[in-house]
Amino acid sequence: MMTHSPSQARYFFNRSRLFFCTAITGCALIAASAHAEETLKTSHFSRKTAAKASSKPRATAPAARRTSLTSSDMEAVTVSSHRVRSHGAQVAITRKTMDQFVEGTNPMQILAQTTPGANFASTDAFGLDTYANTFYLRGFNQTQLGATLDGMPLGTQGFLNTNGVSITQAVIQDDLAGMTVSQGAGALDTFSAQALGGAMSYVSSDPKDKAGGKVSQTFGSYNAFRTYARVDSGILNPTGTKFYASFARTDTNLWKGQGYQSEIQADAKVVQPVGDHGKITAFFGYGNFTQGNYLSLTKNMWEKMGRDTTYLKPDYEKAKLWAYYAQYTDQVPAGYQGTLSNDEIGDYAWDASQLQRSYVSSVTGHFDLLKNVTSDTIAFSNVMSARYGGTNNFVTSPSYGTVSLNPDGTVSGVPMALSMASSNTRRMGFTQKFGIDAPHNNHIETGLWYENNRYIYDSRLYEDYPNDAHNWLSDFKQSQAHNWYADSFNTNTFQFFLQDRWTIMPGMTLLGGFKSLTQTTHGGTKADYTDELIAEGWNAYYRHAANGTLTASAAFLPHFEFDYHFLKHHEFYWDIAENMRAYDYSSQASSGQAWGGLGKDVAGQTAQDVFNASKSKLRPERTWNYVVGYRYDSQIFSGSVDFYHTDYYNRLAAITEGSTSNAYSAFMNVGRESMNGADVQGTIRPVEGLEITNSFSWNDAEYLSHSINYSGASYDIHGKHQVYYPKFMYKANLNYTWRRAMFNFNVNYIGSRPMTYMNDEKIPAYWLASTTLSYNFGKVGFAQNIHTSFGVTNLFNKNYISGVYGAASVNGDDNANLFVGAPREYYGTVSAEF
Repeated sequence: MMTHSPSQARYFFNRSRLFFCTAITGCALIAASAHAEETLKTSHFSRKTAAKASSKPRATAPAARRTSLTSSDMEAVTVSSHRVRSHGAQVAITRKTMDQFVEGTNPMQILAQTTPGANFASTDAFGLDTYANTFYLRGFNQTQLGATLDGMPLGTQGFLNTNGVSITQAVIQDDLAGMTVSQGAGALDTFSAQALGGAMSYVSSDPKDKAGGKVSQTFGSYNAFRTYARVDSGILNPTGTKFYASFARTDTNLWKGQGYQSEIQADAKVVQPVGDHGKITAFFGYGNFTQGNYLSLTKNMWEKMGRDTTYLKPDYEKAKLWAYYAQYTDQVPAGYQGTLSNDEIGDYAWDASQLQRSYVSSVTGHFDLLKNVTSDTIAFSNVMSARYGGTNNFVTSPSYGTVSLNPDGTVSGVPMALSMASSNTRRMGFTQKFGIDAPHNNHIETGLWYENNRYIYDSRLYEDYPNDAHNWLSDFKQSQAHNWYADSFNTNTFQFFLQDRWTIMPGMTLLGGFKSLTQTTHGGTKADYTDELIAEGWNAYYRHAANGTLTASAAFLPHFEFDYHFLKHHEFYWDIAENMRAYDYSSQASSGQAWGGLGKDVAGQTAQDVFNASKSKLRPERTWNYVVGYRYDSQIFSGSVDFYHTDYYNRLAAITEGSTSNAYSAFMNVGRESMNGADVQGTIRPVEGLEITNSFSWNDAEYLSHSINYSGASYDIHGKHQVYYPKFMYKANLNYTWRRAMFNFNVNYIGSRPMTYMNDEKIPAYWLASTTLSYNFGKVGFAQNIHTSFGVTNLFNKNYISGVYGAASVNGDDNANLFVGAPREYYGTVSAEF
C-alpha cells in the first residue's frame, strides 16, 4: 500500500513533509501501518542532515433486491420520517439528512457525523481542504475505501488523485440524491482496486419531470460566500427527454494567515428513456479548486505557538532568516531557544498552495434485455490536472550569491526556492453488469470493470528573489523553470465479480460470490536532473530514480452476506469478505510505495537496485473482514449493535536503514495487524417531529509485529494501537421539526489518537458541536419553498487538532503532520425553488 508521505502528498516543502528528501530522512512507514497515510520516521532524525548528506556522490435489480440507493429512490426517501435507512451492514444517508448541514459541506463529513465508526476532520468548515482532510471508517482511511458515483469508480479519495477524483470535485453536493456506506467489507459490485474495508456509493439526482430551478446563496465567517443555481428542463418531448444544468461557487478567506479557498463547479445530466425498457443517462462534472494551504504542525508547535500559527507570509525577511537557520545551521533564531527545535524552524516556510482541475463524464445505459435480465453499462472518463507549490527551505536560489547571515540579522542570498509540481491524470474505462432473476428465488449479478490510467508528475524549481517571493500559482514562465525530475506511470485494471442473492424465505437472504482483480502498473522516473541542479548551485540532493512493472492479482476474493428480518421489527445480519489492495504509485520522491524513496547513491544500493531486489518479494495487501450485527426498527425507536473483526496481511512499508547521515529505504512486507471493534446506536422519536440519536464506537486496532529494525534500532510495536485512529467515539444528534421550522444540534466526541507507533505521544481528545436552525416560508409570489437557514460550526470554539496527514514517528513529537481545526464560524443561507 502506498503511504501518502508528506513529500508525495504534498509538494510544498516544509520540514514536516520534506518534499524532496522524505524517504532519505526516514519518513518511511514502519511495520504494519494500518492506513495509506502513515509514514515512519525516528524522532531524533534530522531531515536537514539527511537531505545534505544524501546530496553526496450495479446492476440495477428489482427494487426489492437492491442493496444501495438509486436516484429514482430519492423522492420517496426524502419524505420518510427516517433520516437514515439501513440494511444489513449498509447505511444509506438521504437528501433530507444532508440538508441539515451547511450547504456545500463535504459528503464525507456528513457521513462521519451520522454513521457510527466514522470520523472526518478538516481545517475548514466546508471540509474542502483535500490536503488536510482525514476520513476513517472502522480503522480504514479514505484511500482504503471504495468509492463510486452512479456506479462509476472514483478511485482513492486522498489528497493526491493519482488514480481518481475526490467526491467534492466530481459532483456538486447539492446534486447528490443520497449516499450509502458499507461498513463491512464493501459490496462485490462496487468497483475499486484500493478497498481493504468498506465502500462509499454516491448517487446523483435525476432531472425533474417538471421544468423549474433552484438558487441558493450562503454567507459566512471570513468573507465566505457560496452560490448555487440549477435549472431543470422538465420533460421536453414524448420520448421523455429531460436534463438539468447546475453551477456552484464557493469562496472564503483562510481563517488564519494569508490566502483563500475557491471552488468552482458545474454539473449537467441528461436522461433519455428508451421505450418502456431502458434509458440512457449522460453526466458531466467539472471542478476547479484553488487554495492557500494551512501549515501542518508538531504538537509542540501547536502548544507553544498557538492555534493561529501558520506560514510566515507576508514577512519575507523572516522567511529567509528561518530558511537560513534551517538549511545552514543546527540553531534557532534568537528568542526561540527552548520553544522550537531547529527541525520545527524548518517546518515554517513562506507559503504553500494547490490547484486542482477535474473533468468527469459518463454515459450509462440501463436496459431490460429480457423479462428477467437487466443490463447496466457505463463508459466513463476522468481528466485531472493539478499544481502543488510551496517554499522549499532546503534548496538555494543560486542567482543571488553565497548565503550568509549579516550582522544586522538579515540574510544575504536566497536560501529557499519555489518547489512546483505539475501532475496530470487521464482515466478511461467502462463497467458492465447483468442482473438475472433465476428460479428458486435467486438473483444473480455479474459484471466487469476495465480502466486505463495514465499519470504524469513533473517536479520543477523556480528561484525566489532577494526582496520578494515567487507568484502564488500563476504567471510562471517556461524559461524560469528548472526541471528536477519527471515521472510517468501507466496502469491497467481489470475486475470481475459474480454473486447470487438467494431469498431463502421471506425476509431471509443469503448472498455468496467472489471477485477477481488484476492491476498492472508500469512506470517510474523518465528523467532526473539532480546533477545539473547541483552543478548550478541549487544545493539539491539525491533523488530516487527507479523504473519497472508491478502486478497485483487475486483470482478469488470471496464474499458472503446473510440478512434476516424477523418478528416485524428485528434484523440480524453478518458479512464476511476478503479484499486485496493494488500497489500505489506517485513519484520518485514519495516513500511508502514501490517506486519512490528508495536507495542511496552508492553502487548496489541505488533506488533501481532496491526496486529490482524487492520486486519479487512484494505481495499486495489483503484483509479478511468479519461483521455481525443486530438492528431493531420501529416508529418510536431504532437501535443497532455491530461487532467487527479484521485480519490484515502483507503489510507493505518503506523501512529506512543505514546511519542517519546516509539513510536509504526498501519497500517490503513487514507484518500483520488485528482489529476488533463495536458500534452501538440508538434513535428515539418520542413525539412527532423530534428525533434523538446517540451512538458509541469502540475500536481496538493493534499491530502484531514484535521486532522492527528501523534506522539501526529494533522496535517492538506488538499491542500498540493503530496511529491516528481513536479508540473511542461518541456522537449525539437532536433534530426537531415543527411545522416549517427545523432545529438540529450535533455533537461528536473523538477520543485521543496515538501519533507515534510506540504510542508515547497522543493527539488530545476533543468535543465538537454544531447547530443549524432553518425555516421554510413556502410559496412567496412565483417562488416555491423560500428557505432560510442559519448554522454555527465548532459551536463552543474548541481549539483542537483535526486532520492528520503524512508521517507518523516511531516515538517522540518530531513530525509536523497535525492540522488545527477551524474556529467557530457562522453561516446563513437563503434558497428558493421556481
